[in-house]
Amino acid sequence: MDDLILQVNHLSKSFGTHEVLRDIDFTVKKGDVTSIIGASGSGKSTLLRCINLLETPSSGEILYHGKNMVGRGVNQPEYRSHVGMVFQSFNLFNNMTVLENCMVGQIKVLKVHKDEARKTAMEYLEKVGMAPYINAKPRQISGGQKQRVAIARALAMRPEVLLFDEPTSALDPEMVGEVLSVMKRLAQEGMTMLVVTHEMAFARDVSSHVVYMANGVICEQGTPAELFGSPRKQETKDFLARFTKE
Repeated sequence: MDDLILQVNHLSKSFGTHEVLRDIDFTVKKGDVTSIIGASGSGKSTLLRCINLLETPSSGEILYHGKNMVGRGVNQPEYRSHVGMVFQSFNLFNNMTVLENCMVGQIKVLKVHKDEARKTAMEYLEKVGMAPYINAKPRQISGGQKQRVAIARALAMRPEVLLFDEPTSALDPEMVGEVLSVMKRLAQEGMTMLVVTHEMAFARDVSSHVVYMANGVICEQGTPAELFGSPRKQETKDFLARFTKE
C-alpha cells in the first residue's frame, strides 16, 4: 500500500441545504493520471477544491498517506505544497513577473533561499516553454502562456500530486493544445495527476483511471478502456454518446 497517496472516503459537501457532493469514494496511487469527467454542475470542481482544502467537506475523510486532512491541527499550506493545484483562471499574481510568480511560494511556504527558488523556477519554466518570458507580467502574455506559467509555479513546489481544475476551459481553442501537450508530457514522466476536464480525448488517451460524475455522485469509474469502450450505466453511455459523435 506504499504507493497509495490519497484516499477519499464517504466525502460529502453541502452549501446550505444544497448537497453538491454525496458519499464520494476513490483513491489516487503514485503515477496515476485520474480524469474526472461529467456535465457542468456535477460537482467535479467542488470535489477538487475539497481535496485541496479550499472547501471544507461537510463529512467524510481525505487521507494523505493514511493521515486524515479534514479536521483540526492540519497545516494546510504544508499539505497544499504536496498536493498542488492548477486553476481554471490561472490565479497568477498580476503585480509579479513570470519568474517571481514561480518563486514566491517556494520562498514563503517551503522557506527556500531565493537563489535556489530562482533555479527551481527556471527549471520548470524551461520545461513548459516559458523561460523566454521570465520578466513579463501576466497581462503581457496569452491565456495559454499564463496557464503554462501556472503549471510551472505548481511544479516548482515539487508536489507529490497535481490537481488540475478544468485547466483548458478558459482558453481560446488554439491555445488548448499547448497546455494539453505539457500535461501529456508530465503524465508520461510519471507525475501523479488528478484532472477535472471536458477534454474527452485527453481523458481517453492519457488517463490511467477515469471517474464519471453526475449530480454530485460518482456514477461510474474504471480504466479509459472500460469507461469509453464498454460503460455499464445508461447515464455514462448517454454522456459519452455526445463525445463519440464528434
